Amino acid sequence: MARRMSATLSVRQGSVYLSAEVVEIYFAGVDAVIVLIRDNLLMVMPVHQATAGGCLLKLRNARGDRVASARDVFQDQDLLDLIADELPARWVSSEGALCAELPERLKT
Repeated sequence: MARRMSATLSVRQGSVYLSAEVVEIYFAGVDAVIVLIRDNLLMVMPVHQATAGGCLLKLRNARGDRVASARDVFQDQDLLDLIADELPARWVSSEGALCAELPERLKT
């Protein structure tokens, strides 16, 4: 099943960066996502109805990479300055989200 492929995402100063491949597999046809941080787990959930809100998945380049700005979420966790590239991510069905552990050094 395609949703079991290994994926990565990057975080830079309040934004979540997704490659075109990750978007195609987990967020095809989705224009917005909800970004949450819970127990040092970053969760990116697709928004299927425009009226539900969320962060827009903005196009970054011609290749189709996307970025979602969630500065408020990272600021609330005192992680606005976080820069982490290629975090391993996996789809967690029970959460309905693409999830990535934040770097170990950030855990309290």
